Amino acid sequence: MKYIVLILMLPLLIGCATHKPGKAVQRKVSGKTIVIVGASSGFGRGVAEQMGSYGANVVLAARRGEVLTEMAEQINKSGGTAIAIPTDISKPEDLKRLSDTAISKYGKIDIWINMAGVGAIGKFWEIPIEDQARIVDINLKGFIYASHAAIRQFMSQGYGTLVNMGSIESHNPLAYHASYAATKGGVLNLGQAINQELRLNGYKKIKVVTVEPWAVDTPFWQHAANYSGGTPRMAAMDGPEKVVNAVIRVSVRPRKELAVGWKAKGAKFSHHVLPHTTERLSANIVHRYQIKTAPPAENTTGSVFKPMPTGTGVDDGVRERIKQEKKERRKNKRSGN
Repeated sequence: MKYIVLILMLPLLIGCATHKPGKAVQRKVSGKTIVIVGASSGFGRGVAEQMGSYGANVVLAARRGEVLTEMAEQINKSGGTAIAIPTDISKPEDLKRLSDTAISKYGKIDIWINMAGVGAIGKFWEIPIEDQARIVDINLKGFIYASHAAIRQFMSQGYGTLVNMGSIESHNPLAYHASYAATKGGVLNLGQAINQELRLNGYKKIKVVTVEPWAVDTPFWQHAANYSGGTPRMAAMDGPEKVVNAVIRVSVRPRKELAVGWKAKGAKFSHHVLPHTTERLSANIVHRYQIKTAPPAENTTGSVFKPMPTGTGVDDGVRERIKQEKKERRKNKRSGN
């Protein structure tokens, strides 16, 4: 049975859109006006800087205004143009101001990318309800508000592409991520429903894309609220460059859904074919990495209620830290400690 599943999975694992965009995609990006919500770190920062280097007009939005200002200066020096607009995605009035400012500056919005996101890690019943409500405010309600602003602008100009950051957890929810997984399932359903409404009402040039990565090494993990007792992490993390490249490519060559990389594609397919087995295995993996073997960590609300000054890069070095921790455990085991 397992060999049949692997054979069936092969076509899905081939042709991942994770390599750096070529000249054709770069030309399509050049001159486009792109709004990126959640641009101050992780995927958002990577996409903003790369698209800026291709000559795009980048509208940077996130809660950390100082970081955005520094990024705008770098993008303006790299061949693109950029403006920084401090924005809280959970506030509809901020998103209206964001859209109005982008239109006032550039006259159009070609692509709107929603990447803002926070998580809460731990047993569902031990995570304060206030933290979980805030996860929904940012990851789901915020995406509804931002998508609404984007779609209304696209309808007024007759075209546009909306890219929403989902997760493999949009399909396969993980243990100790309950509220986060719930919001990512909602993001996928939001995009699917909007696409059907656009089709039914004749808006052929407006597209909604949901991007679904595997666990990725970004500042997300240090920004997450954490009540698990262990340092946030996940097994076999991908590098953020895979997701950055995929988002750029799908923003100019849209499709309804894109699972990024072979691990995300494999998990999605596996959950479709063997949902109970996939959920059990993935839960066991998370339990081992997050509860059994993670170095101890104090409880924290992370950046859920207010942004943190740390964690402004694209990559956050989590994979290297896990690698060093494994070496240390093996060393201690050999020495009998």
